[in-house]
Amino acid sequence: MFAVLIVTLPTRPAAVRLRVWRALKALGCAVLRDGAYLLPLAHAPALEALADQVLQHGGSASVLQLTPRNAVQQGELLARFDRAENYQAWQQSARELHVQLAGLSETDAWRRMRAIADALQTLAQIDYYPGVAALQAQDELVQLRQALDQRFSRGEPHPVDSAIVRRDPARFQRKRWVTRSRPWVDRLASAWLIRRFIDTQARFMWLPDPAEAPRAAVGYDFDGALFTHLGQRVTFEVLMAAFALERDLQLMPIAAAVHYLDAGGIVVAQAAGLEAVLAGLREIHADDDKLQLAADTVFDALYALPAPGAATTSP
Repeated sequence: MFAVLIVTLPTRPAAVRLRVWRALKALGCAVLRDGAYLLPLAHAPALEALADQVLQHGGSASVLQLTPRNAVQQGELLARFDRAENYQAWQQSARELHVQLAGLSETDAWRRMRAIADALQTLAQIDYYPGVAALQAQDELVQLRQALDQRFSRGEPHPVDSAIVRRDPARFQRKRWVTRSRPWVDRLASAWLIRRFIDTQARFMWLPDPAEAPRAAVGYDFDGALFTHLGQRVTFEVLMAAFALERDLQLMPIAAAVHYLDAGGIVVAQAAGLEAVLAGLREIHADDDKLQLAADTVFDALYALPAPGAATTSP
């Protein structure tokens, strides 16, 4: 069954008309005819909210329930939600990035990658009846990410499904911590977290091949490391959970930004600024130890910010 919005928009103000049109597009409504918009019945509340807006500004609007008479009519209505052309346009942008990888900087490539991933997520949210095209797009996104990893992040860890083990910080003091060289967001943030909250006298090794690390070293953010991606969590989040740091509210915004920059997902407002600053530091510092020390000051500054929702006092 479906919900149908029958609407006549007010002529004034124009801002209301524009707002309603944008909302209908964002919802992915199918168009039955001029002034008649269709959504699966479960999304009727969204149409009712739009109808209320229209009525408040002098237009007319009704939300009705539509039940197809037969399978043929059901098929005709479902066909109005076909997103094949949308997926085709998305696929074109993904393939353009794939072709252009060789000429892009790492920062630009990952920025475009996230934009493409976000676009697919937005499309998936309005693909109410996903089919083969949706599966193909997800597969293409995986292949594109693998191409970026191969180009810029050889050795990027593959997430594994495993429970996070709680660790005693006392057993991780004065350790040598090893990861892949030329660290980027997750590795830089993780090193800061280690030195700031876990092992204040940590020493770091940055190796092209972490498998060559000393046996006693503690590995992070590579396949086979003690601390690496688990499930949907990136290494920074795994370290937080392993050492019981999840309740630190000032770490949560940092974790969200690191996750978005490393694995995509929910957009985080401060992520773009963090990425830009770290990219600049990477250009300045060819030495990984100096890069890490510079990045530490950035994460210290982020950590100094009040936690979201925390009360502040005026001077």
